[in-house]
Amino acid sequence: MLHEGAHGKWTISSSDESAEENSDSEKPSTSSLSDAARGRTSEPQYPCSEARKAAYKRKASPLKLTDESVSTEIPPAVKQRTSQEGLGWCLSSSDEEPEDQQKHTPKETVKEEKYDAPKEQPLNLCKDDKLLENLKAEEHNDIPSEAQDTWDLLNGGNPFRFFLTKVSGIEPSYNSGALHIKDILSPLFGTLISSAQFNYCIDVGWLVRQYPQEFRKKPLLIVHGEKRESKAELLAQARPYENISFCQAKLDIAFGTHHTKMMLLLYEEGLRVVIHTSNLIAEDWHQKTQGIWLSPLYPRLPKGTTGSAGESETNFKSDLISYLMAYNSPILKEWIDLIQEHDLSETRVYLLGSTPGRYQGSDKEKWGHLRLRKLLKEHALSIPAQESWPLVGQFSSIGSMGADGSKWLCSEFQESLVAAGRSVTPFLKCDVPFHLVYPTVNNVRQSLEGYPAGGSLPYSIQTAQKQLWLHSYFHKWSAEVSGRTRAIPHIKTYMRLSPDFQKIAWFLVTSANLSKAAWGALEKNGSQLMIRSYELGVLFLPSAFGLDKGYFHAGGRKLPESKDSYFPVPYDLPPEQYGSKDQPWIWNIPYTDAPDTHGNMWVPS
Repeated sequence: MLHEGAHGKWTISSSDESAEENSDSEKPSTSSLSDAARGRTSEPQYPCSEARKAAYKRKASPLKLTDESVSTEIPPAVKQRTSQEGLGWCLSSSDEEPEDQQKHTPKETVKEEKYDAPKEQPLNLCKDDKLLENLKAEEHNDIPSEAQDTWDLLNGGNPFRFFLTKVSGIEPSYNSGALHIKDILSPLFGTLISSAQFNYCIDVGWLVRQYPQEFRKKPLLIVHGEKRESKAELLAQARPYENISFCQAKLDIAFGTHHTKMMLLLYEEGLRVVIHTSNLIAEDWHQKTQGIWLSPLYPRLPKGTTGSAGESETNFKSDLISYLMAYNSPILKEWIDLIQEHDLSETRVYLLGSTPGRYQGSDKEKWGHLRLRKLLKEHALSIPAQESWPLVGQFSSIGSMGADGSKWLCSEFQESLVAAGRSVTPFLKCDVPFHLVYPTVNNVRQSLEGYPAGGSLPYSIQTAQKQLWLHSYFHKWSAEVSGRTRAIPHIKTYMRLSPDFQKIAWFLVTSANLSKAAWGALEKNGSQLMIRSYELGVLFLPSAFGLDKGYFHAGGRKLPESKDSYFPVPYDLPPEQYGSKDQPWIWNIPYTDAPDTHGNMWVPS
């Protein structure tokens, strides 16, 4: 069947719906350890999405335009099992799944586990020599900053404490002020006692190598959402490391994921919190645009301090503790107690999280987009002629939005994003301009990684062809201001700007993509909010930075002297709308009409 929209044509199968259409996030796959033991070389050694597996395969076995043996037909969609039983991953996304599917999904309780299996040689899951060389080269290219540069980052020049990750292959000046994971874990940031890593896709061996040699045997807790086969793979990766323990986040609602990306770093000198957008795998820290919020170093409170001591004006401390308590995990109680013992009063951002559940009453405003609505109503100033102030959303994956904008995007979600002060004026039918930034096929083709960059943009044809109306909101990725136009974004940001794009009412960096699973969807005539996934981000509001005008100035890399009022947006404003020939990147269809920057084509199968 040929479907034509405002921004391109797709030929799709007319067969039954695939479960893939319900995925808005990078779901872990179910490749088994036995397959890996037999020497499969076309898949990564860590659980990850089908899109990333395809990208990994293309890196290992590039396809040239002259390769006539490769079929470029789109494989017909096949009907997937509707139950999650036996799967090692949870799909994410929309509220279109049958209710009975959720009822029969087996519940998993939170498990705290120390892997103490007999010592074995780690499985060699990646035997392809050329691929190993490429991965090693990538790892070596991502060297940490010079010590003086890192020290300068810690001691001024960035009042917002918002950073981008370093990108290999761009002009070095654009990496000034950027961080690699090795910088974050550097002894310059503190003398590490122990750490906790919350994440979605994790390569344990790679993660351990990012710690300095002297910290690699310090206690490390990994908080994850893996189940069954992919959980077994994760535990197997940790066999050589006696210092690593695990906490499995419970995911009781179907299609949810543990998508949060956070580090808790306990030092002899204090505590630090890092909230970011990168998976714990090499490629996410190599040539992608990623965001980081790095907290100040929080000192210990005097012994005997009780009550709300060490709280910030943004209630960051209590909100972080509430988020950790939502895991209902005894092993996280230790970290909750540690946070209680530290002074977080210097924090100037608001925490914005999502945790799986169905919430009613006042609990509805604790998480997801209703949490954002509450924060904006309480702490953002009302904007004159606010219906003319556009919204910008930028993300790397898209869930099912429904048949039109009124189903979610331009109703409940937009109402949360346009909240300001105590105003309760609803803006329906997309009265407020909404600019959605998502990479085009050409963005991916011309990127530093080439077509494999599309592996981290898991928007499927099955979802896209059902919401062609959404594509009229799409705008291209362009980041000349930060030198990252060719570094495909995995960062997720949302903000509200003045009509001339010079003022910012608020800015959010988060793990949450554009999906109901991440942000939540109202049920039961609006009396209940249902969220499927764990997400975490930080909200920047002018009032928390002492700005009584109600806005930041939109600043690039070169800022005026009054840096506190200029927020460094990492991409170009205003974003440029898709042209008539532009198409959004869709990972599971072939692109063979033009080679990428490495002379290769893309056939995902």
